[in-house]
Amino acid sequence: MENWDGNEGTSAFHMPEWMIQFADQKQEFNKRPTKIGRRSLSRSISQSSTDSYSSAASYTDSSDDETSPRDKQQKNSKGSSDFCVKNIKQAEFGRREIEIAEQEMPALMALRKRAQGEKPLAGAKIVGCTHITAQTAFPVFAWKGESEDDFWWCIDRCVNVEGWQPNMILDDGGDLTHWIYKKYPNMFKKIKGIVEESVTGVHRLYQLSKAGKLCVPAMNVNDSVTKQKFDNLYCCRESILDGLKRTTDMMFGGKQVVVCGYGEVGKGCCAALKAMGSIVYVTEIDPICALQACMDGFRLVKLNEVIRQVDIVITCTGNKNVVTREHLDRMKNSCIVCNMGHSNTEIDVASLRTPELTWERVRSQVDHVIWPDGKRIVLLAEGRLLNLSCSTVPTFVLSITATTQALALIELYNAPEGRYKQDVYLLPKKMDEYVASLHLPTFDAHLTELTDEQAKYLGLNKNGPFKPNYYRY
Repeated sequence: MENWDGNEGTSAFHMPEWMIQFADQKQEFNKRPTKIGRRSLSRSISQSSTDSYSSAASYTDSSDDETSPRDKQQKNSKGSSDFCVKNIKQAEFGRREIEIAEQEMPALMALRKRAQGEKPLAGAKIVGCTHITAQTAFPVFAWKGESEDDFWWCIDRCVNVEGWQPNMILDDGGDLTHWIYKKYPNMFKKIKGIVEESVTGVHRLYQLSKAGKLCVPAMNVNDSVTKQKFDNLYCCRESILDGLKRTTDMMFGGKQVVVCGYGEVGKGCCAALKAMGSIVYVTEIDPICALQACMDGFRLVKLNEVIRQVDIVITCTGNKNVVTREHLDRMKNSCIVCNMGHSNTEIDVASLRTPELTWERVRSQVDHVIWPDGKRIVLLAEGRLLNLSCSTVPTFVLSITATTQALALIELYNAPEGRYKQDVYLLPKKMDEYVASLHLPTFDAHLTELTDEQAKYLGLNKNGPFKPNYYRY
């Protein structure tokens, strides 16, 4: 990883007066090496995730048989029909929900207030594949319970618009970027950059960069400290329990759980389940993460060793086929299976869509898959992300990630030509510190300030950054 040394007076991140003064020190986004190491891509950039879906299974669905949003004619209060949501009549209720959520998003609201005068994204045409909803100003194509076909249709409707072309991409998982590369590659001639916040999406970007196919600069938000340590760790620590409780009404005390992966997401899930009295096992491929699991009091196992006895299986790896049909066949009756990794490929759901197995929809996002001998497993959200499909995500954590994304968009959009090459960049340490500082007033927290003598002793600027880029927190 390269560190900017302050020479030649260059700065990759311009901070306007309305945002904050960072003394005289300037920081460049740190370029991330293209070698990824152990991270695994959940699906190839050229592979459509529709490959994992099949209609071969016998399926009993007790959910409401309602008209698809794609077949409805709806208009918003402005008379526009350039959107597709489940029910636009719920917009007023949704607006109230957003206003309530804004009370828990201090940094994003502070950024909005400071940006009102200068309008740092004036002229930006941003297309986003993320979790967002609005009634006016922003055409939205999304609804809960989308099929795979619906998902790609919604992305295409956002991209393939007559008389409008995006110049920025805000992505979560790389699907939007993948779609434009696949269907509309000429659009990249006018796109200034990509902001990506997920493990899967970032991995895809590094693959493109390594192959020399990344044709615009990209910001890796996922590996910023404020994303890894707060969204991935603290958010999942709360949402795993919420998702399981809402879908299964289960009691956690005494249950045997295996968590596949002990990255930040796995750490959060394990901590929450352990605190509720569950017996937690961990699987890992990385000896460092494995040692951390052991030191935190968890039993490190191979999945095959515990698959017959556990009550819950949770995947948190970002990989594919972590839970295979062989594992599913060996699970005990009523075992709950779910995924907290970003993509839907960690559990081999496609292998369950066969004639000898019966699918029974027992409630929204909950399927019982029944074997010929009567054994059944409880599959949540068809293997998709549990905390987004079956629970709410803490708004305060969203504020942290959304603020980081907004700042990355501002930087890429306003960067002079030549500042960024066709590569993947990390946020600077100073920016992570800035995002964190905007959230501290919520807790009435008071930072200690270094004296001149202390700053000189440590070799730091009094205003930060306070840790070197290699510091792990």
